[in-house]
Amino acid sequence: MRTLISTAFVSLDGVVEAPGGEAGYRNAGWTFKDVEFVPEAFEIKGREQEEATAVLMGRVSYEAFSPVWPGMQEFARYKTLPKYVVSTALTKDQLVSDWGETTILRSLDEVADLKRTEGGPIIVQGSAALNRALSDAGLIDRYHLLVYPLLLGAGKRLFSAADKDAQKLKLVEHDVYANGVQKQVFDVVR
Repeated sequence: MRTLISTAFVSLDGVVEAPGGEAGYRNAGWTFKDVEFVPEAFEIKGREQEEATAVLMGRVSYEAFSPVWPGMQEFARYKTLPKYVVSTALTKDQLVSDWGETTILRSLDEVADLKRTEGGPIIVQGSAALNRALSDAGLIDRYHLLVYPLLLGAGKRLFSAADKDAQKLKLVEHDVYANGVQKQVFDVVR
């Protein structure tokens, strides 16, 4: 069984929308414009690229990342990894040709099937709506969170508002950086 890891930049009030920038969102770019950059806070991002054996994302994140990430040196390792996009609308002819192997999954059942294959960790990038659905379906095994000391109010949330039983998490790694960012790594307790 492969480990599914949700990784996110998140504000203290749970917002994950537009951390690097996004047209139309009033607080776009909040990870870099509102908090001092401290390189050591991003060590986990490099480690994720080295440990991941596949990338999973929703259609909206795929459409945002695919025109940019293939040519970015910071994300070079992701270019070599298989990518999976969960979408009922995306078609094969809409996939970019310069980002390596990409497979479209049509349902959470197909994500569950992917988890049952042989291989290492699958990293979920961006994809707020997909993260909520994966969490509600019990498919996420670990969270890698960089929590920013900001309250953003409105915006897409990492966690769903569904009325469900409590989900226990076990803190397995943490750190606090000079800029107030907190690294929190949680395993989902089953």
